Amino acid sequence: MVEKVLISGVEISLSEPAQIDMKWVGNENLIKELKAAWLIVDKEDLPMNPRILGKPGVGKTTLAYATGKRLNKEVYIFQCTMDTRPEDLLISPVISSNKSIKYVASSLVSAMIKGGVCLLDEGNRMSEKSWASLAPLMDKRRYIESIIAGIRIYAHPEFRLCVTMNSDASTYEVPEYIQSRLQPKVMVAFPNKADELEILKYNLPFGPEEILEYCVKFLQNAHNHDEPYVVRDGIHIIRFYMKKRLLDEEDENKLNEEKFKVSISKVLEPSAIRYCPGDYEEYLKSQQEQIIRGILPSDDSDSNIF
Repeated sequence: MVEKVLISGVEISLSEPAQIDMKWVGNENLIKELKAAWLIVDKEDLPMNPRILGKPGVGKTTLAYATGKRLNKEVYIFQCTMDTRPEDLLISPVISSNKSIKYVASSLVSAMIKGGVCLLDEGNRMSEKSWASLAPLMDKRRYIESIIAGIRIYAHPEFRLCVTMNSDASTYEVPEYIQSRLQPKVMVAFPNKADELEILKYNLPFGPEEILEYCVKFLQNAHNHDEPYVVRDGIHIIRFYMKKRLLDEEDENKLNEEKFKVSISKVLEPSAIRYCPGDYEEYLKSQQEQIIRGILPSDDSDSNIF
Protein backbone atom coordinates (compact mmCIF):
# COMPACT_ATOMS: atom_id res chain seq x y z
CA MET A 1 0.00 0.00 0.00
CA VAL A 2 1.49 3.34 -1.07
CA GLU A 3 1.82 5.77 1.83
CA LYS A 4 0.46 9.27 1.21
CA VAL A 5 0.82 12.55 3.07
CA LEU A 6 -0.95 15.90 2.76
CA ILE A 7 1.32 18.95 2.60
CA SER A 8 -0.15 22.44 2.12
CA GLY A 9 -3.31 20.85 0.74
CA VAL A 10 -1.43 18.73 -1.83
CA GLU A 11 -1.49 14.94 -1.56
CA ILE A 12 1.95 13.38 -2.05
CA SER A 13 2.63 9.68 -2.61
CA LEU A 14 5.84 8.50 -0.92
CA SER A 15 8.51 6.16 -2.24
CA GLU A 16 9.56 3.02 -0.39
CA PRO A 17 12.91 2.81 1.42
CA ALA A 18 15.56 0.43 0.13
CA GLN A 19 15.61 -3.09 1.59
CA ILE A 20 19.00 -4.59 0.76
CA ASP A 21 21.18 -7.23 2.38
CA MET A 22 24.25 -5.03 2.85
CA LYS A 23 26.77 -5.34 5.66
CA TRP A 24 29.86 -3.21 6.13
CA VAL A 25 33.01 -5.28 6.52
CA GLY A 26 36.26 -3.44 7.11
CA ASN A 27 37.39 -0.11 8.53
CA GLU A 28 35.04 0.75 11.42
CA ASN A 29 36.49 4.26 11.63
CA LEU A 30 34.58 5.12 8.44
CA ILE A 31 31.31 4.18 10.16
CA LYS A 32 32.28 6.45 13.07
CA GLU A 33 33.05 9.34 10.71
CA LEU A 34 29.61 9.12 9.12
CA LYS A 35 27.90 8.82 12.50
CA ALA A 36 29.84 11.85 13.76
CA ALA A 37 28.81 13.92 10.73
CA TRP A 38 25.13 13.11 11.36
CA LEU A 39 25.29 13.62 15.13
CA ILE A 40 23.51 16.53 16.85
CA VAL A 41 25.46 17.92 19.83
CA ASP A 42 23.13 20.80 20.75
CA LYS A 43 19.59 21.98 20.01
CA GLU A 44 21.11 24.72 17.87
CA ASP A 45 23.29 22.25 15.97
CA LEU A 46 22.54 20.80 12.54
CA PRO A 47 23.53 17.48 10.97
CA MET A 48 26.24 17.65 8.33
CA ASN A 49 25.97 16.33 4.77
CA PRO A 50 29.06 14.17 4.19
CA ARG A 51 30.32 13.19 0.79
CA ILE A 52 31.89 9.76 0.46
CA LEU A 53 34.78 9.61 -1.99
CA GLY A 54 36.66 6.70 -3.53
CA LYS A 55 37.14 4.58 -6.61
CA PRO A 56 34.10 2.76 -8.05
CA GLY A 57 33.60 -0.55 -6.26
CA VAL A 58 35.36 0.16 -2.95
CA GLY A 59 32.10 0.06 -0.97
CA LYS A 60 30.88 3.67 -0.72
CA THR A 61 27.21 2.78 -1.14
CA THR A 62 27.52 -0.13 1.28
CA LEU A 63 29.14 2.14 3.86
CA ALA A 64 26.32 4.70 3.71
CA TYR A 65 23.55 2.09 3.76
CA ALA A 66 25.09 0.08 6.60
CA THR A 67 25.63 3.20 8.73
CA GLY A 68 22.03 4.27 8.29
CA LYS A 69 20.77 0.83 9.29
CA ARG A 70 23.02 0.78 12.35
CA LEU A 71 21.28 3.98 13.42
CA ASN A 72 17.95 2.14 13.02
CA LYS A 73 16.87 4.45 10.22
CA GLU A 74 15.12 3.72 6.96
CA VAL A 75 17.54 4.25 4.09
CA TYR A 76 16.50 5.67 0.73
CA ILE A 77 18.82 5.54 -2.29
CA PHE A 78 18.56 7.90 -5.24
CA GLN A 79 20.71 6.92 -8.23
CA CYS A 80 22.00 10.11 -9.84
CA THR A 81 22.68 10.29 -13.57
CA MET A 82 23.65 12.91 -16.13
CA ASP A 83 19.95 13.11 -17.10
CA THR A 84 18.67 13.75 -13.57
CA ARG A 85 16.37 16.78 -13.56
CA PRO A 86 15.32 18.89 -10.56
CA GLU A 87 11.80 17.41 -10.69
CA ASP A 88 13.33 13.90 -10.63
CA LEU A 89 15.06 14.82 -7.39
CA LEU A 90 11.94 16.31 -5.82
CA ILE A 91 8.34 15.63 -6.90
CA SER A 92 7.13 14.26 -10.23
CA PRO A 93 3.61 14.49 -11.69
CA VAL A 94 2.16 11.16 -12.77
CA ILE A 95 -1.06 10.35 -14.62
CA SER A 96 -3.09 7.99 -12.41
CA SER A 97 -5.50 5.27 -13.54
CA ASN A 98 -8.46 7.68 -13.43
CA LYS A 99 -6.51 10.10 -15.66
CA SER A 100 -5.98 12.63 -12.89
CA ILE A 101 -2.56 13.97 -11.93
CA LYS A 102 -0.97 12.66 -8.77
CA TYR A 103 2.30 13.80 -7.23
CA VAL A 104 4.97 11.28 -6.36
CA ALA A 105 7.83 12.14 -4.01
CA SER A 106 11.32 10.98 -4.91
CA SER A 107 13.28 8.80 -2.53
CA LEU A 108 15.04 11.98 -1.35
CA VAL A 109 11.82 13.84 -0.49
CA SER A 110 10.33 10.67 1.03
CA ALA A 111 13.35 10.43 3.34
CA MET A 112 12.92 14.13 4.22
CA ILE A 113 9.30 13.60 5.20
CA LYS A 114 9.82 10.32 7.04
CA GLY A 115 13.03 11.28 8.83
CA GLY A 116 15.17 8.65 7.15
CA VAL A 117 18.61 8.64 5.54
CA CYS A 118 18.94 9.52 1.86
CA LEU A 119 21.97 8.51 -0.14
CA LEU A 120 22.51 10.41 -3.38
CA ASP A 121 24.55 7.78 -5.18
CA GLU A 122 27.19 9.02 -7.66
CA GLY A 123 26.09 12.60 -7.06
CA ASN A 124 28.72 14.19 -9.26
CA ARG A 125 27.01 12.76 -12.33
CA MET A 126 24.32 15.43 -11.89
CA SER A 127 24.36 18.82 -13.57
CA GLU A 128 24.57 22.14 -11.73
CA LYS A 129 20.87 22.81 -12.36
CA SER A 130 19.88 19.74 -10.38
CA TRP A 131 22.27 20.55 -7.55
CA ALA A 132 20.84 24.09 -7.31
CA SER A 133 17.42 22.70 -6.38
CA LEU A 134 19.00 21.07 -3.29
CA ALA A 135 20.95 24.08 -2.01
CA PRO A 136 18.29 25.15 0.56
CA LEU A 137 18.11 21.59 1.90
CA MET A 138 21.81 21.46 2.69
CA ASP A 139 22.05 24.59 4.83
CA LYS A 140 20.15 25.98 7.81
CA ARG A 141 16.94 26.30 5.80
CA ARG A 142 16.54 22.52 5.48
CA TYR A 143 13.76 22.63 2.88
CA ILE A 144 13.07 22.07 -0.81
CA GLU A 145 10.62 23.87 -3.06
CA SER A 146 8.69 21.99 -5.72
CA ILE A 147 7.60 24.27 -8.54
CA ILE A 148 5.58 21.44 -10.08
CA ALA A 149 3.51 20.78 -6.95
CA GLY A 150 3.67 24.39 -5.78
CA ILE A 151 4.72 23.53 -2.24
CA ARG A 152 7.63 23.89 0.14
CA ILE A 153 8.66 20.86 2.19
CA TYR A 154 10.74 21.10 5.34
CA ALA A 155 12.97 18.22 6.36
CA HIS A 156 12.11 16.11 9.38
CA PRO A 157 14.56 16.77 12.27
CA GLU A 158 15.81 13.18 11.96
CA PHE A 159 16.48 13.41 8.21
CA ARG A 160 20.08 12.75 7.21
CA LEU A 161 21.78 13.14 3.83
CA CYS A 162 25.00 11.90 2.28
CA VAL A 163 26.43 11.72 -1.23
CA THR A 164 28.80 9.27 -2.88
CA MET A 165 31.09 10.48 -5.65
CA ASN A 166 33.29 8.72 -8.18
CA SER A 167 36.17 10.21 -10.12
CA ASP A 168 35.92 9.32 -13.80
CA ALA A 169 35.38 10.96 -17.16
CA SER A 170 31.58 10.77 -17.02
CA THR A 171 31.18 13.13 -14.07
CA TYR A 172 30.49 16.85 -13.77
CA GLU A 173 32.44 19.36 -11.72
CA VAL A 174 30.35 19.98 -8.58
CA PRO A 175 29.84 23.75 -8.00
CA GLU A 176 31.80 25.24 -5.11
CA TYR A 177 28.68 26.46 -3.33
CA ILE A 178 27.49 22.85 -3.28
CA GLN A 179 30.85 21.39 -2.27
CA SER A 180 30.93 23.76 0.70
CA ARG A 181 27.63 22.24 1.85
CA LEU A 182 28.82 18.64 1.37
CA GLN A 183 31.14 18.25 4.32
CA PRO A 184 33.04 16.45 5.70
CA LYS A 185 34.81 14.30 3.11
CA VAL A 186 34.91 10.59 3.99
CA MET A 187 37.59 8.81 1.98
CA VAL A 188 37.13 5.10 1.27
CA ALA A 189 40.51 3.67 0.30
CA PHE A 190 41.56 0.18 -0.75
CA PRO A 191 41.09 -2.26 2.16
CA ASN A 192 44.06 -3.96 3.75
CA LYS A 193 44.70 -7.66 3.17
CA ALA A 194 42.76 -8.94 6.18
CA ASP A 195 39.72 -6.73 5.51
CA GLU A 196 39.71 -7.59 1.80
CA LEU A 197 39.68 -11.29 2.61
CA GLU A 198 36.77 -10.80 5.01
CA ILE A 199 34.84 -8.86 2.36
CA LEU A 200 35.31 -11.68 -0.15
CA LYS A 201 34.23 -14.25 2.45
CA TYR A 202 31.09 -12.24 3.24
CA ASN A 203 30.11 -11.87 -0.41
CA LEU A 204 31.22 -15.36 -1.44
CA PRO A 205 30.51 -17.63 1.53
CA PHE A 206 30.70 -20.59 -0.85
CA GLY A 207 34.18 -19.61 -2.08
CA PRO A 208 37.06 -21.96 -1.16
CA GLU A 209 39.72 -20.41 1.09
CA GLU A 210 42.55 -21.16 -1.36
CA ILE A 211 40.82 -19.27 -4.19
CA LEU A 212 39.84 -16.33 -1.98
CA GLU A 213 43.40 -15.93 -0.67
CA TYR A 214 44.88 -16.12 -4.18
CA CYS A 215 42.48 -13.40 -5.33
CA VAL A 216 43.35 -11.19 -2.35
CA LYS A 217 47.06 -11.47 -3.15
CA PHE A 218 46.28 -10.44 -6.74
CA LEU A 219 44.24 -7.43 -5.58
CA GLN A 220 46.79 -6.33 -2.98
CA ASN A 221 49.57 -6.40 -5.58
CA ALA A 222 47.43 -4.26 -7.88
CA HIS A 223 46.70 -1.83 -5.03
CA ASN A 224 50.44 -1.27 -4.63
CA HIS A 225 50.39 0.36 -8.07
CA ASP A 226 47.10 2.22 -7.57
CA GLU A 227 45.40 0.18 -10.27
CA PRO A 228 41.59 0.67 -10.43
CA TYR A 229 40.99 -2.97 -9.53
CA VAL A 230 38.75 -3.25 -6.50
CA VAL A 231 37.15 -5.95 -4.38
CA ARG A 232 34.03 -5.85 -6.58
CA ASP A 233 36.25 -6.98 -9.45
CA GLY A 234 37.59 -9.78 -7.29
CA ILE A 235 34.06 -10.98 -6.56
CA HIS A 236 33.25 -11.03 -10.29
CA ILE A 237 36.48 -12.88 -11.10
CA ILE A 238 35.88 -15.62 -8.53
CA ARG A 239 32.23 -16.06 -9.47
CA PHE A 240 33.03 -16.33 -13.18
CA TYR A 241 35.93 -18.71 -12.49
CA MET A 242 33.77 -21.06 -10.42
CA LYS A 243 30.85 -20.97 -12.88
CA LYS A 244 33.13 -21.69 -15.83
CA ARG A 245 34.84 -24.60 -14.08
CA LEU A 246 31.48 -26.08 -13.11
CA LEU A 247 30.20 -25.76 -16.68
CA ASP A 248 33.37 -27.50 -17.90
CA GLU A 249 32.61 -30.28 -15.38
CA GLU A 250 35.82 -29.58 -13.50
CA ASP A 251 36.37 -29.12 -9.77
CA GLU A 252 35.55 -25.43 -9.35
CA ASN A 253 36.67 -25.55 -5.71
CA LYS A 254 40.29 -26.38 -6.56
CA LEU A 255 42.50 -23.51 -7.67
CA ASN A 256 43.75 -23.72 -11.24
CA GLU A 257 45.99 -20.69 -11.60
CA GLU A 258 45.98 -20.63 -15.39
CA LYS A 259 42.20 -20.75 -15.59
CA PHE A 260 41.92 -18.17 -12.82
CA LYS A 261 44.11 -15.87 -14.95
CA VAL A 262 41.73 -16.39 -17.86
CA SER A 263 38.89 -15.19 -15.62
CA ILE A 264 40.95 -12.14 -14.68
CA SER A 265 41.51 -11.29 -18.34
CA LYS A 266 37.78 -11.65 -19.05
CA VAL A 267 36.68 -9.44 -16.15
CA LEU A 268 39.52 -6.90 -16.37
CA GLU A 269 42.15 -7.04 -19.12
CA PRO A 270 45.02 -9.40 -19.99
CA SER A 271 47.63 -6.98 -18.60
CA ALA A 272 46.14 -7.39 -15.12
CA ILE A 273 47.57 -10.91 -14.97
CA ARG A 274 50.98 -9.46 -14.12
CA TYR A 275 49.72 -8.87 -10.56
CA CYS A 276 49.02 -12.56 -9.94
CA PRO A 277 51.31 -14.29 -7.41
CA GLY A 278 54.37 -15.57 -9.27
CA ASP A 279 53.83 -13.29 -12.28
CA TYR A 280 54.08 -10.27 -9.98
CA GLU A 281 57.60 -11.10 -8.85
CA GLU A 282 58.71 -11.39 -12.49
CA TYR A 283 57.00 -8.07 -13.25
CA LEU A 284 58.87 -6.32 -10.43
CA LYS A 285 62.16 -7.79 -11.58
CA SER A 286 61.53 -6.59 -15.13
CA GLN A 287 60.65 -3.10 -13.91
CA GLN A 288 63.79 -2.88 -11.80
CA GLU A 289 65.98 -3.99 -14.71
CA GLN A 290 64.45 -1.34 -16.96
CA ILE A 291 65.07 1.33 -14.35
CA ILE A 292 68.72 0.27 -14.01
CA ARG A 293 69.14 0.33 -17.80
CA GLY A 294 67.49 3.76 -18.01
CA ILE A 295 64.49 2.58 -20.01
CA LEU A 296 62.20 3.68 -17.18
CA PRO A 297 62.85 6.85 -15.12
CA SER A 298 63.75 6.27 -11.49
CA ASP A 299 60.69 8.24 -10.39
CA ASP A 300 58.32 6.02 -12.43
CA SER A 301 55.10 5.28 -10.56
CA ASP A 302 55.96 1.58 -10.35
CA SER A 303 59.42 2.21 -8.92
CA ASN A 304 58.19 3.40 -5.53
CA ILE A 305 58.09 -0.19 -4.32
CA PHE A 306 61.85 -0.70 -4.43
